[in-house]
Amino acid sequence: MPNRSQLFISVVVLTAVFSCQSQQTESPEPSEAETMVDQEPGSELARLLAEGQAVFGMFARPQNAEGGRAAAANDETDFIFYSLESGPWDIPTMETFMAAMTEVSGEENPHPVTLRIPPIREDREAALTHVSEGIAAGVEGIVFPHVESLQDAELAVRSMGGRLWPINPSGDLINILLIEDQVGIGAAREIVGTQGVSVAIPGPGDLRRAYEGDMEAVEDAIQTVLAACKEFDVACGITAGVDDIGERLAQGFKLIIVNQPEALSVGLEESGRGG
Repeated sequence: MPNRSQLFISVVVLTAVFSCQSQQTESPEPSEAETMVDQEPGSELARLLAEGQAVFGMFARPQNAEGGRAAAANDETDFIFYSLESGPWDIPTMETFMAAMTEVSGEENPHPVTLRIPPIREDREAALTHVSEGIAAGVEGIVFPHVESLQDAELAVRSMGGRLWPINPSGDLINILLIEDQVGIGAAREIVGTQGVSVAIPGPGDLRRAYEGDMEAVEDAIQTVLAACKEFDVACGITAGVDDIGERLAQGFKLIIVNQPEALSVGLEESGRGG
């Protein structure tokens, strides 16, 4: 059995060993997750959303070179909403629209484009192709109309890949999920709470049809989605005009698609982003 002197020497040696090991591991390299948290979003649109600022977009009208030139001339919009939900799936014409914006402004992609694709429910495999082709064409956002379920939301997230914000904090792509049917409103918390959803929008026009013109029910549906967005810290969007954009901002909506170009300056002023 070791005596007290031997035990004391052993304790001193072990203490020195552990001290040395502790010093060697005192300043570990930051993990990948920690590094990602410190990174900024890779696009201006995602950055504004990450900061909790309101962003404003306008519809592409008309959806051709003329419309692209008109969009480029408007320096108040944060993005352009381009729809291929119905009608022919025509990526080349959208590319012409985008090229016209670049030509007029002298900048590459002066306004990011968000592309509305046909509903997932029509063809899930086709939806994946639509997303892929839209991203390849250079859009910064994919808009998914008539999202009705958790499964739809998961596909919308999965289809965007590793560039999706906020799944990737430095991502440069966003998804925008339109909840515009009664079944979607019923699943609003599941849809909005899906990890990786960038923006959710209760679509007033389609909700009006879904609730057969009952505007009280439509507004209740809109507020249901807004409440889910606040609960899960997801940006909520809406369409608005000059008369109601201030009210929608006060309610907490963070992405506004204007139906009147003059509403852009009103929104920027009301949100505190006006010059």
